[in-house]
Amino acid sequence: MALELPIYMDNNATTRMDPRVLEEMLPYFTENYGNSASRSHSFGWAAEDAVTKARKQVANLIGANPKEIVWTSGSTESCNLAIKGAAEMYASKGKHIISAAHEHKAVLDPCKRLQREGYDVTFLEPGEDGIITAQMIADAVREDTILVSIMWANNEIGTVNDIENIGKLCKEKKILFFTDATQAIGKIPVNVEEAGVDLLCGSAHKLYGPKGAGFLYVRRRNPRVRLSPIIDGGGHERGMRSGTLNVTGIVGLGKACELAGQEMEEESKRLSTLRDRLINGITSQLEMAVLNGHKTKRLPHTANISFPYVEGESLMMAMKDIAVSSGSACTSASLEPSYVLKSLGLGDELAHSSIRFGLGRWSTEEEVDYTIDKVVEAVNHLLAMSPLYDMVKEGIDLATVEWGAH
Repeated sequence: MALELPIYMDNNATTRMDPRVLEEMLPYFTENYGNSASRSHSFGWAAEDAVTKARKQVANLIGANPKEIVWTSGSTESCNLAIKGAAEMYASKGKHIISAAHEHKAVLDPCKRLQREGYDVTFLEPGEDGIITAQMIADAVREDTILVSIMWANNEIGTVNDIENIGKLCKEKKILFFTDATQAIGKIPVNVEEAGVDLLCGSAHKLYGPKGAGFLYVRRRNPRVRLSPIIDGGGHERGMRSGTLNVTGIVGLGKACELAGQEMEEESKRLSTLRDRLINGITSQLEMAVLNGHKTKRLPHTANISFPYVEGESLMMAMKDIAVSSGSACTSASLEPSYVLKSLGLGDELAHSSIRFGLGRWSTEEEVDYTIDKVVEAVNHLLAMSPLYDMVKEGIDLATVEWGAH
C-alpha cells in the first residue's frame, strides 16, 4: 500500500475524529435534536438520556462518579472554571496558589489574572527532565495555600509529573489539587481516586472526539469541592456552568472516552514502540539531536527533539509533507521560543530549534520511517548551510568568538 501524503504528526494539537465517534453523534444532529434541559417531551428526554450515558462513559475512564462530571466547551474553559472558581470560593482561607512555569497557557493566564486581583501565585520551575515532584510542592506550600495546579502530562514535551505523590501531599495538607489532564486522558491510566485529585479537566478533540466539547471533574466527597461559576445563567451543571448543553459534542466525548478505555492499553504499547522507533531513528543518525524531557516518564505518543544550529521553522518548511509543530498550537503564531523548553533551561537558540512529534491512532511504521528519513535529510541540508555548525566542526568555541557588525 502506497504511503499517503501529507503525514499528520501533530496529534498533541488535535486528533482526527474516530469514525465510530462520528457515527454515534450523527443522530443527535438531525433526529434526537432536543434540548437536554427540556423535561416536558420525548425530544428533551432522549437528549437527557444521551448526556447521562456520556457522563458515565467519561466517569468510567477516570475512575469518578458520573455526578462529578461538569460539561464545558473544552479544557481552556475547564481550567478557568477550576482555577478562578476555586480561588473565589476559598479566598477567605487564603490567596496563595502553586502552579508551574511550563503549564499550558489555559492555566498560566488565569493564574496571572488572579495575581492582578491580589492573589499570590508561585510558579515552580521544573528540572531539566521537565518533571514537577511532590517535594517541589512541599517546599512551596504555605499556611495560606488554597490550590495546587499541576498538569498530569506536558503538552509539548510529553513528560508525566509526579501526580499521585502530589495528590497525597495535598490531601495531607488539606489543599485542593487541580490537574490539567488534557494530554494524558486516553493515553495513560488516569484515576482521580488513586491520584487524590480534586479537580481534573479533559477535552474531546485530544482523544479522537469533536472540538468544542470538554469536561471538568469536581470532587463531591472527601472533600466536597465547591466552585464559584464564571458563567452565570440558568444554573445548569449543578450551578457551576450555565448554558444549553452541546448534546452532540457531549455524545462524541462520551464515545471517545469509552473507546479510549477499551483500547488504551494496546494502543499505548503500539504508540510507545513507534515513538521509540522515531526517537532512535533520528538521534542515531543525527548525533547532535537531543530529546527534551525525561527519557522514560513520558506519554507514549510524544517526542520533542532539539536540533542544534538548525532553525525549527526552517526545518518544518523543509518537510512540508509532514505536519509537526514547534510547540503548543495555542502559541504557534508567536515568534518567541517555547516557554516550556526555556523553563527546562534551554537557551533561545536551542528552544527555537525544537520540533514536537505527536503520534496518533492512525500513525504507521511506514509514516515513522518516512519522517525519520525526511528529518535527517532536512537537518543535514540545513547544517551544511550553517556557518555556526562549520565553526563547531572546526573545534571553535562559540563562546569565545567576538561577534562584530557585518
